[in-house]
Amino acid sequence: MNKVLFVNKPKGITSFDLCFRMRRVFNTKSIGHTGTLDPNATGVMIVLIDKACKINQFIVKDTKEYIATVKLGFMTDTLDVDGETIKKEEYRNPSKDEYLEAFKKFIGRYTQIPPMTSAIKVKGKKLIDYKREGKAIEIPKREVEIFNLELLEYFEDGFKFKANVSSGTYIRTLMKDILESMGLIGTLMELERTSVGSIHLDMCDNLEDIIQGNYHLHDIYDVLKDNYEVIDYPCDIDIRNGKRIKLDTSSDEVMIVKDKEVLAIYGREKGNIYRSIRGLF
Repeated sequence: MNKVLFVNKPKGITSFDLCFRMRRVFNTKSIGHTGTLDPNATGVMIVLIDKACKINQFIVKDTKEYIATVKLGFMTDTLDVDGETIKKEEYRNPSKDEYLEAFKKFIGRYTQIPPMTSAIKVKGKKLIDYKREGKAIEIPKREVEIFNLELLEYFEDGFKFKANVSSGTYIRTLMKDILESMGLIGTLMELERTSVGSIHLDMCDNLEDIIQGNYHLHDIYDVLKDNYEVIDYPCDIDIRNGKRIKLDTSSDEVMIVKDKEVLAIYGREKGNIYRSIRGLF
């Protein structure tokens, strides 16, 4: 089938469970996705079917947008509502200006320490597995980029904000860091991913509709065309054989096609010589 599906993941199921259901709908074991959402998180998930799984590495780098709802005054061991409460304290009700000043501190690049509940691997094992086993492990820091933070609402015991971030950013960690800069603690109550790159929530199909056979499949070409310069290369045999090619373009990475069939992503090696990063035919 080699197609892509945009799904509005509902609350209460894991990303693995969603893919398992897609295997049954499309009668194939070759199902992948481009970014995990926690069970209680909702929103955009990009599901890859059959050979479309090859494009995973070219989508996971996309910027993402989230809407998060936070409650003040307590913290859990997972930083979200699924965890066990480990700390409570009296809290004040910050003003709008206080929130906005705190947001300014995090615009741009900053270093995060991912939560122990993440799927990041250290020494070949996921952090969440170390947590389940009760083992201490040094968590590697990572640099992320925050493009924009917008305060949507603020109320007596919490706030709601929108975040445009680089791939790999943990919103619960961002929330924790923002609150620490304000002398507060809190817990992530709700999280919705509203976009991944150019794919927005209103483009997604609901899970129940998909199960009933009502869905929209997307070609690899249409999914990637906004991310790369598209070059229709005359000699597709060279591309299929993975040969280096010469291109007259300023782009460091390009998508090579033949009559809208996506053949490969090529990257600049030196000067105007490009090599294949991944064949997609």
